[in-house]
Amino acid sequence: MLLEAVLGVGTDLELRATLQHLVDSATELVGARRGALGVLDPERPRLTGLFTTGMTEEERARAARLPAGPDGLTGLAGPGGPTGSDRPDSPDSGLGVPIRVHTQVFGNLHLGGKPGGFTEEDLALLRVLAAQAGIAIGNARLYETARQRERWIEGAAAVTTALLTGESAEDALMTVAEQARILADAAAGVILQPTPEGGMEIVTASTTEDPGDLVGTTIRPGSAVLVQLLGGEPVFIEDSSTDPRMTTPVRSRFGPSMMLPLRSGGKLIGTLALPRRRDAEPYSAVDRLLASQFASQAALALVLADARHDRERLAVFEDRDRIARDLHDLVVQRLFATEMMLESTRRRSEGSSEEDELLGRAVDELDSTIQEVRTAIFALQQPPAEAPATFRGRVLRETGGAGVLLGFQPSVRFTGAVDTLVDEPEARKLLGALRGALAAAHRRSGIGRIQVDVGVGEEGAWLRVEDDGTPPTTVTWP
Repeated sequence: MLLEAVLGVGTDLELRATLQHLVDSATELVGARRGALGVLDPERPRLTGLFTTGMTEEERARAARLPAGPDGLTGLAGPGGPTGSDRPDSPDSGLGVPIRVHTQVFGNLHLGGKPGGFTEEDLALLRVLAAQAGIAIGNARLYETARQRERWIEGAAAVTTALLTGESAEDALMTVAEQARILADAAAGVILQPTPEGGMEIVTASTTEDPGDLVGTTIRPGSAVLVQLLGGEPVFIEDSSTDPRMTTPVRSRFGPSMMLPLRSGGKLIGTLALPRRRDAEPYSAVDRLLASQFASQAALALVLADARHDRERLAVFEDRDRIARDLHDLVVQRLFATEMMLESTRRRSEGSSEEDELLGRAVDELDSTIQEVRTAIFALQQPPAEAPATFRGRVLRETGGAGVLLGFQPSVRFTGAVDTLVDEPEARKLLGALRGALAAAHRRSGIGRIQVDVGVGEEGAWLRVEDDGTPPTTVTWP
């Protein structure tokens, strides 16, 4: 029976199955009616797991509340072996032995309820089984750690791939937060970024519930957590709801938590926070190590993705600048030369008035085309940026881009509820007129101020652009 029990304990690499099989085998081996294996937390005096056989739910609940240590679980033996009521000479004694993995006490195995009491032979059998179980548990733990490390490596690779395939900045942060939350089995994955005031603010939150109350939460400057993060050190918290270092209003919802700095080149670019629910299992040393490695790789991926995005924007800007130069140097010059030839032909010709009119119209059309092409060139020379959603923002984007080329920022005034009362067709026409007026001002010399007035009234939208040139120029629309 001992041989079968030893072989049975060593057949499964899954840790929980191994531990349950150990309890079942031990009770059967010595003829006990009930057994319990309490797994000790190596970092704190508590149990991290309880495996039982032959016990009612009430007995299990009572055993789980007992303190961890030599006297836990109604006499679970500590590192020194059986003590007190664990002596096998008592009629209703319990028998307890420690389970050691290498030199560390992994847990305590306790048996009870054997008719006639336990014997010295039972204790010897249980010690042999515990020694072999320690080897099996060590192998199972190595296997579980390897599987866990593999999952974190795959998650980090997935994050890197996603970030380097063209995601936006917001999507990139969400990818990091969501992958970390799943891998850490956390209640939420949160990304914080530094604020101008010196604190930190939650900018992205991945959670199975509504993240609305998380996004926007801030850590005030100078807090103990922030000082530690700015120093490049991770923060590990046993219970967020009671830890005095935690000052955010959402801390009452969470228990164990990790706050991992996202650093690049010695600079803190953000923080990855992984809080678990209250009363959840605390993070183990392996969890902390793997999550810290994930945060380091995620920070590097974020920086590389940001650099790639900047390179793409620069390439777009350079390409637009090249197109603008080609339009100016080739197309506009040729159109202008053609216009001059037509104008010269019209002046020299002695044709009919109808031919003069046709030539005049051709000259006017060419002049209009030249103005449109120059307006397009002006638009191409503006820095690429995300298009604003509001009409007011689109006007400010046009004037802001013009400021780069003009060397000064045009003044802008709005009259009326332009965002709500200006429809899209009017907006496109007004923006086209504004672009043309700014392009014309850019071609003139001696201009140091431009005033742009945009408004909406009973008859629709209107635009007025006035400069301080010599003479001053005023453009109105419609």
